[in-house]
Amino acid sequence: MYLMNCIRLDIAYAIGRLSRYTQSPNQDHWTAVRRVLKYLRGTINYGLCFSGFPSVLKGFSDANWILDSDEMKSTSGYVFILGGSAVSWKSAKETCITRSTMEAEFIALEKASSEAEWLRNLLADIPLWTRLASSVSIHCDSQAAIAKAKTKIFNGKNRHIRLRHNIVQQLLEIGVISLEFVRSELNLADHLTKPLNKKLVEETSRGMGLMPIIEVKSDDRAYSALTKVECLLLMNTIFLMDGRAHDLFVPTRFVQLIV
Repeated sequence: MYLMNCIRLDIAYAIGRLSRYTQSPNQDHWTAVRRVLKYLRGTINYGLCFSGFPSVLKGFSDANWILDSDEMKSTSGYVFILGGSAVSWKSAKETCITRSTMEAEFIALEKASSEAEWLRNLLADIPLWTRLASSVSIHCDSQAAIAKAKTKIFNGKNRHIRLRHNIVQQLLEIGVISLEFVRSELNLADHLTKPLNKKLVEETSRGMGLMPIIEVKSDDRAYSALTKVECLLLMNTIFLMDGRAHDLFVPTRFVQLIV
């Protein structure tokens, strides 16, 4: 769980599923845990590699409708990319039951929008951050959910959807977020809501900056391998200022620079 929260977002979905059975696990769950540990052993040299570009925060949201057949609840997830790597992510079971794929996608979109607002405010509070705090682009693979968010007319009767609709509407109107459509195969949050094959896991992992550290090479740019928490704490002293890595006030145990 700690490893997933700090750096290994590629196992977020698997850990989220397994954590639902901690009170009454069986042999199948133990077999799944061993598979996760085997996967981690085979990718022990993986880390988040920040190239510094693009320096604009962008997010991806996705949902898988009624994945849990017992409780009939969907799974939602989001991930935010900054400087070429992920800085925030989440994979969780939705707390309410949705009646359609659009509703599940919309709930995931609202969670991503709230996280985008928090991250945008965090960047605005960094004194050395010289770039303008433009709206955060959130990519979603549901055109119905995007259309629902952009319309000001709400004809639904469910309060849980109405509340989320008002939140997304407000963030859109004040320019905190903007919504963009992305195809499912290009949605980096897809692996946070459902199991994928090996090829798709590798592609989405690299898209989020998670790759073998020994493979990171550059001619004249330094790359840094940071955990999620360390990136947020050191954001005002590392490469995010001008696209290059800075060693000012950065302990070597916090950051590994590869030139």
